[in-house]
Amino acid sequence: MAETKYAIRVHDLTVAYDYKPVLWDVHLEVPEGVLMAIVGPNGAGKSTLIKAMLGIKKSIAGTVEIFGQPYKKMRKEVAYVPQKGTVDWDFPTTVIDVVLMGTYGNLGWIKRPGKNERKAALEALEKVGMLPFKNRQISQLSGGQQQRVFLARALVQDASIYIMDEPFQGVDATTEVAIINILKELRKQNKTVVVVHHDLQTVPEYFDWVTFLNVKKIDTGPVKEAFNDENLAKTYGINYKVTVNQ
Repeated sequence: MAETKYAIRVHDLTVAYDYKPVLWDVHLEVPEGVLMAIVGPNGAGKSTLIKAMLGIKKSIAGTVEIFGQPYKKMRKEVAYVPQKGTVDWDFPTTVIDVVLMGTYGNLGWIKRPGKNERKAALEALEKVGMLPFKNRQISQLSGGQQQRVFLARALVQDASIYIMDEPFQGVDATTEVAIINILKELRKQNKTVVVVHHDLQTVPEYFDWVTFLNVKKIDTGPVKEAFNDENLAKTYGINYKVTVNQ
C-alpha cells in the first residue's frame, strides 16, 4: 500500500489572545490532493487556524510543514483567499491589477508583470467568468464578483495548495456553483484545497475530506467516515443532525 503523502502537517499548534487559548494543541495532517472543509461553530478558531498556518497570526507553540518543509521555505506553493470582509474594496484599483498581484510572489517586488503574467491573469479571469470586467474598479463589483476576482488572483499563482477563508460567504447561488466547480477542478489536478466552511448541508456534496474544530481538533478524515452525528455533537455541543444525500 502506497504511503500517504501529506501536503500540510500541523504539529501542536496553539494560539492565544490575552492569555486565552483560541486554538489549543492542534495536530492536523492534510493529504495531498484532497478538497477539505474546516467546520465548527462561531469562535471555534477556524480562521485563526489557517491564519496561524500561514504566519498571519502569531502562534505561541507549534510548527507547520508544507510537503515536509517549514512553511517559510514553501510559501510560494501556497495561495490564500482571505475573507471578503477583511479587504478594503474601496481601494482604487482595477480587476486586472488585483489579479496581477497574484504574480508578485514569483516575480519579486522589483520586476513588474509582463506579457506572460498578463496572459495568465486574463486566463484566470476567464475561468471565473470575470473577463468582461477586467478594467472595472473593484469597488463597483458585487460581493459575488469580488469573490471571483480573489479566486482568480489565487489561481494565477499556480500554487500546489489553496487555502480559502469562507469563499462562499455572501455570494449568490450561481457564484457558489462556479467556485466549487473550480475547486473540484483543482482537486482533479492533484492540488490540495483547504476551505473554512459554514454550511454543513453542503459538506458531503462539495468536499471529500473534513476537519471538525472547536478550539481543539475534534476529528479529521474522509467525509464518508468523519462526517457523522457523533462528531457533529462533539463539535457543536448539542445533538446536531444534518440530513444529507451521500
